[in-house]
Amino acid sequence: MKKSVIFVFLLSTMFSWSQSVDSLKVEQEKMQWFKDAKLGVFIHWGLYAVNGIDESWSFYNGYISHKNYLKQTKGFTAKDYNPEAWAKLIKNSGAKYSVITSKHHDGFALWDTKYGNFNSVDAATSKKDVLTPFVTALRKNDLKVGIYYSLPDWTYNDYTNFTRDSIRYKIQDEPKRWKKFLNYYQGQLKELSDNYNPDLYWFDGDWEHNSEEWQAPQVRKMLLDKNPNTILNSRLREHGDYATPEQGMPITRPKSKYWELCMTINDSWGYQKNDHNYKTTNQIIGIFADVIGNGGNLLLDIGPKGDGSIPKEQVEVLEGLGKWTSKHKEAIYGTVAGIPKEHFYGPSTLSKDKTMLYLFVKGDPKGEVVIRGLKNKINRIWVVGNGTKLSHKVVGSVYWSHYPGIKYIQVPEYVLDDEMTVIAVLLDGKVDLYREDGAVIESN
Repeated sequence: MKKSVIFVFLLSTMFSWSQSVDSLKVEQEKMQWFKDAKLGVFIHWGLYAVNGIDESWSFYNGYISHKNYLKQTKGFTAKDYNPEAWAKLIKNSGAKYSVITSKHHDGFALWDTKYGNFNSVDAATSKKDVLTPFVTALRKNDLKVGIYYSLPDWTYNDYTNFTRDSIRYKIQDEPKRWKKFLNYYQGQLKELSDNYNPDLYWFDGDWEHNSEEWQAPQVRKMLLDKNPNTILNSRLREHGDYATPEQGMPITRPKSKYWELCMTINDSWGYQKNDHNYKTTNQIIGIFADVIGNGGNLLLDIGPKGDGSIPKEQVEVLEGLGKWTSKHKEAIYGTVAGIPKEHFYGPSTLSKDKTMLYLFVKGDPKGEVVIRGLKNKINRIWVVGNGTKLSHKVVGSVYWSHYPGIKYIQVPEYVLDDEMTVIAVLLDGKVDLYREDGAVIESN
């Protein structure tokens, strides 16, 4: 009797262990495409593009009345909307995935949802589902599909919050009303899951309620039951797979294994006609290099107009970015975080086996770049994108010290890229860095 119980226990333990191993394998595999992708394009498109005002926040903060905000439905025409052109522009930028706002905090949905009629089919001049053709175009171009979904819905009458100064009710006072909202928002998520089977969900607005109130674990399970390979960002009350710093490049390398910086192309998420403060292609490339050098992804945001056209300034930046990413793709996609900044004063990446080091050189280095504390011997150095072989010399290496010296790579002006030069350094093995503190030499 005892032996049989022990046997059953052992079988159960082995089964549980096997399940854990399989689950971990799925987790690692599904996150690999994300880590390898490096670049995505974020799209904020909704009613706010019509008047060029802050998305949802304009009425929430009282800059405009909710009634006047909703009048923008007349101007949301999508008459110049070309989802195939959108997808092609995104692919040509070098992005491997795109995330679009299926519904922002204002509750306006871009698809023909059965939950309510505040959507691009029933409530706007567009009179059509604008989400479905874009998802189709992304998949046709072999791009991963990301769906942004706002948890709050400030227009829906059975949601708790309305504006900064107006709350409709408290959950503890009207639990049935909250239950109605839960059915509403989870019903919409099920529609998105069933209709589009996204590769990635980008949640937002989770700060207004806790995990239990959102039923976050239940929502995660529902989405993963449909597609175990889908990825969730961290804004489902931490029931997600990767961190999402916003706008500012983190000063120190994030601790999260997977992370993504979301950043606007100018100063606004959605289209604003008076916002001309566009980042240059060069600035975006510099930020992008910093991001991937620290092991993250960049999700660069654009904002189409209410008619569906993308402003020419945004198109130009994406095209410029694409020209650079295409030339330097070997140093971008499928790489891992580079060496610490103490060893090279600039961004860097490494091949997965860590035998190839890529140095991202900003501006004109005036003839040379420097690598400090690299123990490896260098087998070959060349300029990515044109193949020009470069030479180097080692200074400061002495036989009685473990310090490997300083490696100076000669970089002639004629090999420099107009935006940012990338240098490939083939090492004699896995990268090996000297990390000891310097010792003081006593003179007495």
